[in-house]
Amino acid sequence: MKLFLCGHDYQYAVEQSLLTFFPAERPEYVDREPKSGDHIAVKVSQGPVWTTASVRIVYGGKTARASSRFRTDAPVGEWEADRARRKAVKLAFYRAYVSLSGDRPVWGSLTGVRPGKVAEASMRRGVTPAQEEKRLVRELFVAPDRAKMCVAAALEGIRAADRLQKKDVCLYIGVPFCPTRCAYCSFVSQSVEKSMALIPPFLEALRRETLAAAEAADRAGLRVVSVYVGGGTPTTLSDKQLAEMLALVRREFGIERGVEWTVEAGRPDTVTPEKLAAMLGAGVTRVSVNPQTMENRVLEAIGRRHTAEDTLRAYRQAREAGFCEINMDMIAGLPADTPEGFRRSLDAVLALSPENITVHTLALKRGSAITLEKAGIPGGTEVREMLAYASKKLPRAGYEPYYLYRQKFMSGGFENVGWQKGHTGNLYNVCIMEELCTVLALGGGASTKLVDAGTGLIERVFNPKYPKEYIERIDGIIDSKKRITEFYKGGDEA
Repeated sequence: MKLFLCGHDYQYAVEQSLLTFFPAERPEYVDREPKSGDHIAVKVSQGPVWTTASVRIVYGGKTARASSRFRTDAPVGEWEADRARRKAVKLAFYRAYVSLSGDRPVWGSLTGVRPGKVAEASMRRGVTPAQEEKRLVRELFVAPDRAKMCVAAALEGIRAADRLQKKDVCLYIGVPFCPTRCAYCSFVSQSVEKSMALIPPFLEALRRETLAAAEAADRAGLRVVSVYVGGGTPTTLSDKQLAEMLALVRREFGIERGVEWTVEAGRPDTVTPEKLAAMLGAGVTRVSVNPQTMENRVLEAIGRRHTAEDTLRAYRQAREAGFCEINMDMIAGLPADTPEGFRRSLDAVLALSPENITVHTLALKRGSAITLEKAGIPGGTEVREMLAYASKKLPRAGYEPYYLYRQKFMSGGFENVGWQKGHTGNLYNVCIMEELCTVLALGGGASTKLVDAGTGLIERVFNPKYPKEYIERIDGIIDSKKRITEFYKGGDEA
């Protein structure tokens, strides 16, 4: 899509709106406003009384115009004025899109990955939760149910932030192996059918990285308050490999018993009593058994080699092993699924009564088989119906939102929501989504995020993506752990 900007440089805000409302389009900036063809012109003009953002969209033979304005003398200071201009650009873009399409996106003019941050900022300034819900609906055109979710997640973020101490951190361990590759997956993971031989050298490299990271964390005086082992599918490992890896992490980081510790046993076909016992023995407190759907025909369509019955078996085994906190993931918008099928799946999961249920919306990411093969998927109207059922059914069953986020290229511009029963929400999920504290990340494709909560400074350190590359570059990865100590030393001096 050709984009013409005039009177401003809010390129990021415009791109966010473009990808939210026109997810199939990509930005192409031009120096002059086109006379014909699909394009969007975004202009900002400032007068003595009003500052106005105007948007003109020409798309598919249709044209729409809209604007948003604020009093030029209203904001106090350049930061507030800049914030007001960006907000006006997004509001004008939203209004033009609604005029063009007739569609009203559930998140209104909000385009960011973390909508909860908008609500949190308001409530930190003294706005009540009820007032913030109304503001989101009235000023930003967010649907009432999404506004309620947003405020609930923001409140969880505030509570979590208030509990954290300055040097509390989360720890992520990435195990980039899966039994097979799902059609919707764009994560960096290797199918063990093709790369079983890489697992032992990967675990040796991970052992060395763990030792280096733990030493750096100890020098910086950091305390791990939550551990998350993801991937990939960590339970692709054998029970012996899993037990050794978890024991090493606990020992080297000095993780106390009772600290929240999650392992993704995401593929039910990798779950065994022996692996569950190994996790429980190492101090794991929470396990994810992720069906994504309970419809066997949908499982087959996405390339999963297990059935809904396997999910039921894995869930039962996790309970029998002694796990008191279980999460189950579902995805709305999978190929071959329907609103009726999604409803059956959610009802089947609710019948199990797990402590947490995460409802994802399918994201059409580059690199996934669904995107590459352009496989048929449910449309936005059907996905909206699926999520509407979830947002009504889950609260009635005693669940409430505790974290949420959005992604680029997400079907229908919707969201992913973590639901909790009681106060069982996962601290790691809240911390990483709201960027509340440092996340030390180990393993293939892992991304360490160093966070200074006081200043808002965020610094990232990336590991190589693929297992083979990770193994070959482990010396450099180990050397990069020095940055952990340096980051906190600088913060102490400040």
